[in-house]
Amino acid sequence: MGTWNDFNDAQSNTNLIPKGTLAKVRLTIRPGGYDDPAQGWTGGYATRAATGSVYLNGEFTVTEGQYARRKIFTLIGLYSPKGPDWANMGRSLVRGMLNSARGISDKDMSAEAQAARRISGFADLDGIEFIARIDIGTDASGDDKNEIRSAVTPDHRDYAQVMGTAALQFGGQGAAGHAAQHTTPAAPAHQPSQPASAPGFTGRPSWAQ
Repeated sequence: MGTWNDFNDAQSNTNLIPKGTLAKVRLTIRPGGYDDPAQGWTGGYATRAATGSVYLNGEFTVTEGQYARRKIFTLIGLYSPKGPDWANMGRSLVRGMLNSARGISDKDMSAEAQAARRISGFADLDGIEFIARIDIGTDASGDDKNEIRSAVTPDHRDYAQVMGTAALQFGGQGAAGHAAQHTTPAAPAHQPSQPASAPGFTGRPSWAQ
């Protein structure tokens, strides 16, 4: 049997970015119009589901390399009525994003590094660029989909190569050098709320339902 007679060894056309791929991405938060000032959730960025879970509806666009312009949709957990796990995972991801974007080692606990891990609001995350480790999860239908669960910090050997000019800009300066340069960007004009579900994205982790 030839190549065009037996298709058992043909690659599946899943169109997924391979698990473990490192890519520079830009986060766009799809606003859900939900605010809770007591929690620091302002600007209409958060989304509240009918189940009571609250999250940031993240659209991550690969900016460079082989998968440039590919989009990955991932929810960043803020609250789940089922317990703290989802919010803790969301906080961990945001910490990694800030470390990655601002050139801070995760082990750096200096005052400057701690200041770099603080934000004035979700507007500071809208448009942030960082190095993500691409993962593979499943959607509500059980089909595979790409998602982002963690960010790559300067501690990783490939950080500088993937980050490119951004890493060169802040490389060798540490948190102090970056903190001196970093100013919190002004919040962009709020856009009208968009549907919480992005095209091609369905489902959320079981603990958020």
